[in-house]
Amino acid sequence: MTARAEPQLLNQLSNRHLDALEEETIYLLREVAAAFERPTLLFSGGKDSLVMLRCAEKAFGAGRIPYPLLMIDTGHNFPEVTAFRDLRAGELGAELIVRSVEDSMARGTVRLAHPGEPRNVHQSVTLLEAIEEFRFDALIGGARRDEEKARAKERIFSHRDSFGQWQPKDQRPELWTLFNTRLAAGEHFRVFPISNWTELDVWQYIEREQIALPSLYYSHRRQVVDRRGMLVPVTPLTPPRDGEQVQERDVRFRTLGDVTCTCPVASLAATAADIVIETLAADMSERGATRMDDQTSEASMEKRKKDGYF
Repeated sequence: MTARAEPQLLNQLSNRHLDALEEETIYLLREVAAAFERPTLLFSGGKDSLVMLRCAEKAFGAGRIPYPLLMIDTGHNFPEVTAFRDLRAGELGAELIVRSVEDSMARGTVRLAHPGEPRNVHQSVTLLEAIEEFRFDALIGGARRDEEKARAKERIFSHRDSFGQWQPKDQRPELWTLFNTRLAAGEHFRVFPISNWTELDVWQYIEREQIALPSLYYSHRRQVVDRRGMLVPVTPLTPPRDGEQVQERDVRFRTLGDVTCTCPVASLAATAADIVIETLAADMSERGATRMDDQTSEASMEKRKKDGYF
């Protein structure tokens, strides 16, 4: 596709459906505020949570979001993302709660098999500890059904038992935007207001709304190694292995998580509009293309979700 043809394609791409998606998300964010006593919005500083935060701003107004933002920090997050998280929460005047996997390690509730083990899976423990600490009864997350097979099984209001576990065969019906939000003691809901969005929808919305993002989402030069077909960033936490050749490539991140398991993709996309065009041609989901912790098996995400993961 030529550079001249790309803007023409973008002009032909309709974004009128974004109004309906935004309206649904705003409705769901307000529904959570009305139905639960102690909700919280999971906020990582990533693109999906920033889209949700923009919708929350439209739903309630800056400085008036009626629930705190919660971040579960692995201690291995990209510093650009955590800095942006703090900046955006401050701009909106929102309460930000941060709980760390490293604190769980200090308490002995998380034990790593080895120091270099990815900590993403262990966020479940820290999250459940935060739920108990603050007695949250609803956690609003930015997961989308197009991301991964297990997430495609989720309802928008996803029930969790008193152990924080998800049972995919025990989901409640959701008909005519009516939701059963009854809870027994110790139970809670995970709520996913952008379930019906796709990666393309998210980027079209970011482009339309001109939402600021951490710079890592856009093309930049970075040292990487090619490891089993994935571009692994060279960092102190992910050094090259013996025999691996370090390359400097133009890359961007489609999703951002723990440094030890998040990979960029080769890209020259420098704007949200560029990424919209690039996403149209993508033939692999963002998690499948960039997350090493999802490569262990097709059931890896479902197992983690049953254990309390986001």
